Amino acid sequence: MSLFASNISRILIPVLNTVAGNIHSTVSNTCSATCINDRPDCKTTCTLIPGDGVGPDLVNSVQEVFKAADIPVEFECHFLSEVNPDDSAPLEEVTSSILKNRVCLKGILASPDHSLTGELQTLNMKLRNALDLYANVVHVKSLPGVKCRHSNIDCVIIREQTEGEYSALEHESVKGVVECLKIITAKKSQRIAKFAFDYATKNHRKKVTAVHKANIMKLGDGLFLKCCEEMAKLYPRIDFEKMIVDNCTMQMVSNPNQFDVMVTPNLYGNILDNLAAGLVGGAGVVAGASYSIDCVVFEPGARHTFTQAVGKNVANPTAMLLCASKLLRHVNLPQYGEIIRNAVNKVLQEGEIKTKDIGGQCTTEQFTCAVINNLEFPCKC
Repeated sequence: MSLFASNISRILIPVLNTVAGNIHSTVSNTCSATCINDRPDCKTTCTLIPGDGVGPDLVNSVQEVFKAADIPVEFECHFLSEVNPDDSAPLEEVTSSILKNRVCLKGILASPDHSLTGELQTLNMKLRNALDLYANVVHVKSLPGVKCRHSNIDCVIIREQTEGEYSALEHESVKGVVECLKIITAKKSQRIAKFAFDYATKNHRKKVTAVHKANIMKLGDGLFLKCCEEMAKLYPRIDFEKMIVDNCTMQMVSNPNQFDVMVTPNLYGNILDNLAAGLVGGAGVVAGASYSIDCVVFEPGARHTFTQAVGKNVANPTAMLLCASKLLRHVNLPQYGEIIRNAVNKVLQEGEIKTKDIGGQCTTEQFTCAVINNLEFPCKC
């Protein structure tokens, strides 16, 4: 509990006093942040959910970078946790904040194996359902300087995340026999299929792959696949293929470059997200986002809280910084988003400052300072 309290206190401090002086002097020596064209007169407010595990440390890194770059964003912080319910804000308060601000930066929430209250829905599921965050998008892309088995990976996994195996409909019909219901509806399958094809069109992607298990679950996954096939007919310029999920996992690890955009039901998408993250460096380097009609929540693409690293200053902030970069582009601050992304890529490319998960020995704070030292602002000339 002391570690938890320590991490929370760090979130409430915008910049660590021990590094603030060096950070800001370095940035001012590079170029003044006021050199950016079209600096907005007012700040954008975003909801901030630190998350569990190393989430508070990663969020703190984002806050340090935003402070150093003088980014016109204010965070409205709410601590939300299922494993620390006594310290958690009410879900209604958090969802109201996200709906008001329409954008959120979120760490990963831990979901215990056993419910203390008897509820089957996790806090994550409740949040997604309350906001109708139906589309989870994870862009899996090889990063400069991060050595992996495969190179030049660039694919997008789009996951329906409000139904399927995550419907939380389970019961013990007789002692020793548990039935779990998997819900697939035409309405939500059509919605996620349209989202995938629209995403492919907008982002100049060439192919959409529907991942399924219709050979076994002929009705449930069969309905999902049928909806994808029908939607594909409306987008003749986008190539369409279908692939059974077990074959897809093998193809991902053997030849990931064949994939462009993938659309999946809930569980398959979760598995593929984490598998794909491992192909490009792990949970610490992949960003993601969850979309509804009304709002978007930016969060790491792989669901790993890294609880064993709490308080050790070893977590990789790359994924959270890339989430922040995507957030800035979403709120119409693309220059700032590009500045952060370029700084992260430069640090990785140089290879001198790396956290343990990608082959280095540096700390979270050292990586954060390196990113700040590489912030480069376009000047008015």
